[in-house]
Amino acid sequence: MNKKALPIGIENFEKIIKEDYYYIDKTLLIKDLIDKKSEVNLFTRPRRFGKSLNMSMLQYFFENIKKDKSHIFDELKIMSAGERYTSEMNQYPVIKLTLKSAGQSRYASALKKLKVELIHEFDRHRYLLLSDKIEEEKRILYNNILRREADDDDYSGCLKFLSECLERHYSRKVIILIDEYDVPLEMAYFNNFYDEMVNFIRSLFESALKTNDSLYFAVLTGCLRISKESIFTGLNNLNIISITSSAYGEYFGFSEEEVGDALTYYQLVNKAEEIKDWYNGYIFGDVNVYNPWSVIKYLFDVLYGKQKFPVPHWANTSSNNIIQELIYAAGNETKNEVERLIKGETITKPIHEDIVYKEITGSMDNLWNFLFFTGYLKKVSEKQEGLKIYYD
Repeated sequence: MNKKALPIGIENFEKIIKEDYYYIDKTLLIKDLIDKKSEVNLFTRPRRFGKSLNMSMLQYFFENIKKDKSHIFDELKIMSAGERYTSEMNQYPVIKLTLKSAGQSRYASALKKLKVELIHEFDRHRYLLLSDKIEEEKRILYNNILRREADDDDYSGCLKFLSECLERHYSRKVIILIDEYDVPLEMAYFNNFYDEMVNFIRSLFESALKTNDSLYFAVLTGCLRISKESIFTGLNNLNIISITSSAYGEYFGFSEEEVGDALTYYQLVNKAEEIKDWYNGYIFGDVNVYNPWSVIKYLFDVLYGKQKFPVPHWANTSSNNIIQELIYAAGNETKNEVERLIKGETITKPIHEDIVYKEITGSMDNLWNFLFFTGYLKKVSEKQEGLKIYYD
């Protein structure tokens, strides 16, 4: 069967398009970001729901790279959205980071990984050292950061510094993309250096996202919303889009129509019920979605005979340390409720979106928050009583 290959584990948007992998078009995310004009956007979604691929897509669309790559969007939905949106293509300097590599068991190692990621981005924009618009003092600091000779305070403020240099060079505001922002925080909590990591990340984010006149807009992704009091202190321009938000629900995960199109393309329509039974059921806002990692792996296995029957591909793709700790600490009532859920029954619990790691064992309500926001549970209905929101 001469069909497009499936993008197993590929998070680079250009590679998927140029090498003609099968791609489910999420480019209208660009249109929504432009229309809604939020300065700092935090998308929280479970692991393996296409966050990194979408961040790569945003970079390729907005970044003013020397080599024109606009052609990779030629057949995609955003190109039919109108000139208001296509005129924004390749117009902005972009800073892009991923913090997933900073999930280390010691603070020194995690900080080193964070610095490596920051240095990599400075190196990607090394041409700034030759710009006649950058003062000598700034070039000295830039070189110190590249050579790992700068102080920790310089690194924690370097995103703002880099964006200032980029704006000075291009005379355009800067877009900042930060993927998997919460990974180093989770690891820091379990390895007893949470305060040190929070201090560094807070300084990094506050300078870049709160007091940065060079910022056009920013997008962050992660699995959980870490409490504003610990990371996003005073960041009143933060727009949080969690799985309870009605906006942007269709851009992370596959809709039933998109899965149906994929099954038709690969001549596997007879598998529709099986794939629905196994990988459907997530609800983001008001949108019902399939887990994309599981769908792609399932199609691959069926097409190439690797696995005869469906399996829970998603279950072991992320750390379950927090959930295990909470269940271990749970009393009989909570364990009975877990058993009811396993049997397919419904329970009602209050849900709040702010996660405070230091308080996670203080209440069993946190167990349901983690299970819900990390994709293990879905809502059947919701209601508000006073200041609390309850989900069934």
